[in-house]
Amino acid sequence: MNGLSRYVAIRLLGAIGVVWAASVAIFAAMRLLPGDAVDMILAKGAGSGTGSAADKAALRAELGLDRPLVDRYLDWITGVLRGDLGHSLFSGRPVTEIVGARLPNTLVLAGIAAALLVPLAIGLGAWAGARAGRVRDRVVSMASVTMGSLPEFVTATLLIALLAYTWPVLPAASMVRPGVSPLSTPDILVLPVITLVAVMAPQTIRMVRAQMAEAMASDYVRMARLHGIPERRIVLRHALRNALAPAMPLLAGSITWLVGGIVVVETVFAYPGISQDLVHAIGHRDLPYVQSVTLLFATITVVGYVLADVAVVALVPKLAIR
Repeated sequence: MNGLSRYVAIRLLGAIGVVWAASVAIFAAMRLLPGDAVDMILAKGAGSGTGSAADKAALRAELGLDRPLVDRYLDWITGVLRGDLGHSLFSGRPVTEIVGARLPNTLVLAGIAAALLVPLAIGLGAWAGARAGRVRDRVVSMASVTMGSLPEFVTATLLIALLAYTWPVLPAASMVRPGVSPLSTPDILVLPVITLVAVMAPQTIRMVRAQMAEAMASDYVRMARLHGIPERRIVLRHALRNALAPAMPLLAGSITWLVGGIVVVETVFAYPGISQDLVHAIGHRDLPYVQSVTLLFATITVVGYVLADVAVVALVPKLAIR
């Protein structure tokens, strides 16, 4: 087994441990949420009776909420390993079915945003850093600082005000009919995608720019210039390669945020992603749904960082464990 393969194996084992620890933390945190799902179900008439202590005890037993926490955790995590995320406390539908109906829409939005984020952030950062201190560097740096200082809901609100009301060229809401892919009406994706990219790109641009500027001022770049190597080749084959390695973890964090932190953007634009169901489930203490979706987001985040670490080692092989 070579250094890269050994490194990947170790990182995968570590990732499994992190996901397991996250599952324990998520399960415990769900029990600290204020309120009681049983009270909410009875108040909404989802259960029988008038909400007496006997009714609550009966419903709690029916839902399995009276069992020891360890047993409930083991049942949940073994179900997750089998692909069974449990059943919603309110609708009774399988959580897998509920998530499956909305998750593709969220992945479409996140995928398009990521496809634009990666080349845009790397390209602008490298373009500015290759000529540090010049006009283009100052313009890119100022724009990235300005955009990065705005929360996503502020950016989304400004875009709606400008492009949906002042100049009504795009819809303010990103609603689609159930069962219809958002790709069938691509105009509803424009504002959410712009918001996500505008929020996440600045920090990656600044990181790539800083690393690129440092690489361009290094001894090996000066030596390459003395040997007459074309500037374009120096930038693309030497400086950029070394500049990307430190920026990879940050870029991975940005991409994983697109899945886990997309809740605000989907809510602002009324986009039919997983966020609407998640917000509703949190408000109604639908623990099986909330903890399963949270674990899904945590797993995606861990996988993203593992892929970033592998990409760093692929760019700089000497970092692999020997």
